[in-house]
Amino acid sequence: QAYGYYAGGSDDEWTLRENAAALRRYRLLPRVLVDVSAVDTSTVLLGQALSAPILFAPMAQQRLCHPDGELAMARAAAACGLPYILSTMATSSIQEVAEAVQVRGGGGGGGGAGADPNLWFQIYVMKRRDVTEWMVREVTALGYRALMVTVDAPRLGHREADDRNRYSLPPHLSMKNLEMLTRAAATTEGVEAEGSKFGRHFSDLFDQRLDWGAIAWLNPLPRPTPTRGCLQGVLAPDDARRAVELGVDGIILSNHGGRQLNYAPAAIDMLPSVAEAVAGRVPLLVDGCVTRGTDVIKCLALGASAVLVGRPLLWALTLGGQRGVEEAVGMLRSELELSMALLGTSAVGQITPDFVI
Repeated sequence: QAYGYYAGGSDDEWTLRENAAALRRYRLLPRVLVDVSAVDTSTVLLGQALSAPILFAPMAQQRLCHPDGELAMARAAAACGLPYILSTMATSSIQEVAEAVQVRGGGGGGGGAGADPNLWFQIYVMKRRDVTEWMVREVTALGYRALMVTVDAPRLGHREADDRNRYSLPPHLSMKNLEMLTRAAATTEGVEAEGSKFGRHFSDLFDQRLDWGAIAWLNPLPRPTPTRGCLQGVLAPDDARRAVELGVDGIILSNHGGRQLNYAPAAIDMLPSVAEAVAGRVPLLVDGCVTRGTDVIKCLALGASAVLVGRPLLWALTLGGQRGVEEAVGMLRSELELSMALLGTSAVGQITPDFVI
């Protein structure tokens, strides 16, 4: 059940496969006789210093794969100097994660001496607007630095593996930020119901009437500073243009990891046209099948400011907990640094479209 939930996509998973295939189609064109004796992978995103142009993607229910789940992920991100994006559907609460990253060293827990926790929160706008508002206010009060609003899931994609497995959370786990709502939904579930119980809960909780008015509704709410909010799940240039006009601080190009609309394009393929539409007014981030340092470079060259990495970090968490995640990030960052040197660049800001063919 757990592996099918994490690894699967929608329908026959064409988009899931295309995410990887699209990245492989782009090639890198190196420049020679460039001083690369000191390569710097660091960058600044929305006023926040990052050790590399990488963010931990929001992923639901991480305690399915490791007892420490989101807590271990957040601590690893802090130790690596990267933002951690907590999912609305996490198995650890907003407060638990905030408390976890305040620990320094000791007992196999903290982010490590000198780590600077950088928490973001991924949010769905739900039917119960009061619950959405509570979460926004909670993350603001607890010092989260940015809000990411996911807009590509008015309904859950058809995930055949979840249906076959009748996927549901085991009894000892819950979606901590939605406990009051999921408990109410669970009381109406028939134990013999077919398909994915999670999918039915999702349909009960999330607003299928969601439109651009929801962004306007969010605007007056107090938000994490200095950013107001980023929009995740945008692929069409016209949607990106409209989002900028409504005042979003950033756009995450994403097809939800191939888990929503099958035959949606890969984010990297839409990046050049979205970058043209946005014209540098807000940063663009790419979410989708980044697994190597060269993948990061390709996204940056085509107009992204940073990338989100998801499943590879989840596999690392499964195998090695916090230490495993830190090692995986270290490998990715080392690949990025070496590939930048071989490409003929010494800083992230030097990576331009000229390096991609």
